[in-house]
Amino acid sequence: MTKLQPRPGILYINPYVPGKSTVGGRAIAMKLSANESALGPSPKAIASFEAVSGDLYRYPDGSSGSLRAALASLHGLDADNIVCGAGSDELIYNLVRAYAGPGDEVLYSEHGFNIYPIAALSVGASPVTASETNLTADVDALLARVTEKTKIVFIANPNNPTGSYVPAEEMARLRRCLPAATLLVIDSAYAEYVIRSDYSPGTELVDAGENTVMTRTFSKIYGLAALRIGWAYCPPPTADVLNRIRGPFNLSSAAQAAGEAALGDIGHIAASRDHNSIWMPWLSERLAGLGLTVMPSVANFILVRFPSVKGRDASSAMAYFVENGVVPRETSGYGLSDCLRITIGREDEVRAVAAITAEFMKL
Repeated sequence: MTKLQPRPGILYINPYVPGKSTVGGRAIAMKLSANESALGPSPKAIASFEAVSGDLYRYPDGSSGSLRAALASLHGLDADNIVCGAGSDELIYNLVRAYAGPGDEVLYSEHGFNIYPIAALSVGASPVTASETNLTADVDALLARVTEKTKIVFIANPNNPTGSYVPAEEMARLRRCLPAATLLVIDSAYAEYVIRSDYSPGTELVDAGENTVMTRTFSKIYGLAALRIGWAYCPPPTADVLNRIRGPFNLSSAAQAAGEAALGDIGHIAASRDHNSIWMPWLSERLAGLGLTVMPSVANFILVRFPSVKGRDASSAMAYFVENGVVPRETSGYGLSDCLRITIGREDEVRAVAAITAEFMKL
């Protein structure tokens, strides 16, 4: 009997490891490992979620029409060019399914999101990395790795886990210099947190041609990670392709209702952004004052480099945090074993991180 075999590449996948919610089977008081919203979801989103509970026996709107219309209205886009997914992860996987396969290459930056190589390998394509400069995606390095086999280039902007970003002008240069047959996917999951004048989530690049897609999520500033809501803004041909291969009811009625309500609560989103704008620099300054290297970030987290000295390294720091009820994110899976990524949580959580880090550095 022939042994059943999966498609080429699948057994080379290192499964994605999410930020920890528990350690040793016990709950953690302060989970700062997944870049979740510090203020949680809008009360209006919660109310809308609860309001659909009596209709759970009905199938959802397969087109997510009302949610797409709300997204289009908020961002000034064409709703027909928006495709919703079960988190931006589904959209990323489907883009790879649609445009890459065995013999093809999928390119991303050295410390890019771990889902990119997983998605590439799942269809038998080869993941390829380009070096970064100061933990920031380097346009020239990316272009140097492009070959005739490069079907997709993924760039997270801002990037997870580094928190760095590529200015709009450089993103435009990347698109301009890529082959027309290479799809550029701009993963703008943290766009709502960015307050830099030279940043763009990428909508203008999508509008400029037929070879760029922007993906977004409700899992970060909107605080709806549990509902798995993502969306992509695409050229019409790509939107058509994604609609052909996505699940017919890939977004629940509860998710659609909560997502639409969240979009309408502008005050809650502004409060979340303001909270981050205050507490991210506050924590960065405190940790830098302890002699640690804190990478500049425009998202809702910081990447902190610890000394290589035994007992002061990132592994020891992680253990000390856990002992004190706080869980940041280990980043060894991103090639950053000397760092920890710390979500900007509530005020009490941020102050606790500063205090615990100060205690750790004095041990």
